[in-house]
Amino acid sequence: MRMKTWAAVVLLGMSVVLGACGGKEAAGADKKEIVVGFGVGTYEEQFRQGILPILEKEGYKVEIKTFSQNMQVNPAMKEGSIDASVFQSTAYMEGINEELDADMAVLNFVPSAPQGLYSEKHKSLDEVKDGSVIALPNDPVNQERAVRILEDLGWVKVKADAGTTDFNLNSVEPDKYDLKLEVLDSAQILVSLADVDFGVVNGNYIANAKRQITEALKIENTPEQHRVTVTVNQTDLNTNWAQALKAAYESKAFEDYIHDQAKYDGFILPEAWESN
Repeated sequence: MRMKTWAAVVLLGMSVVLGACGGKEAAGADKKEIVVGFGVGTYEEQFRQGILPILEKEGYKVEIKTFSQNMQVNPAMKEGSIDASVFQSTAYMEGINEELDADMAVLNFVPSAPQGLYSEKHKSLDEVKDGSVIALPNDPVNQERAVRILEDLGWVKVKADAGTTDFNLNSVEPDKYDLKLEVLDSAQILVSLADVDFGVVNGNYIANAKRQITEALKIENTPEQHRVTVTVNQTDLNTNWAQALKAAYESKAFEDYIHDQAKYDGFILPEAWESN
């Protein structure tokens, strides 16, 4: 009798625990309060003005958490203080997944600012010469993108085995010109253009400065792996809140908002909008 009683207690306890776990999972999938993380600037503004109103109409309470440095966002995702982020490309995310032993996944693409080659000293690409100083981003992923612009112009050659997340300037060789490549923090290149001949600037910094991406002397043809994404943890991909976030970014209402803002001229638009 005691054995039967003890077995019953164990089974009851297990059912309570499993029920609690199932309830927690369901609550997570159906939750109406989410936290979305951003770096400073363009993508936070897109969200606040174009996405937040859509989610609020659907009953979501959204906290926007803006980080002063992009490198702070993914650790916050891993530790669970944010549910989603909007700032990084697929290539960057994959590199950080490896570095942090994280399991982030792309939910969808957002209107993305391409890199461009800008100058305050020169009005034409024809003014480049041996010894010209070109400012490039210091992180490997954006640096590889930047060097591809120079490669497209025929200014440099890039070795066939050059990586992306582990890219470095050892993979770059002179082509038409023997250039001086100067590595700077991405956020500093725009304000340093007076000190260099040309600089490759991420488009979000151009938009933040209330300038037009179309001012660039050369704009990259941004490959999909470098377009900005909404990122969530793999386990959250199919939750109701994540799908609501995805639907908001793919909606006609958000598309209309982007088209109505001149500051987004030159941005690469999500292919999902083609069906709107």
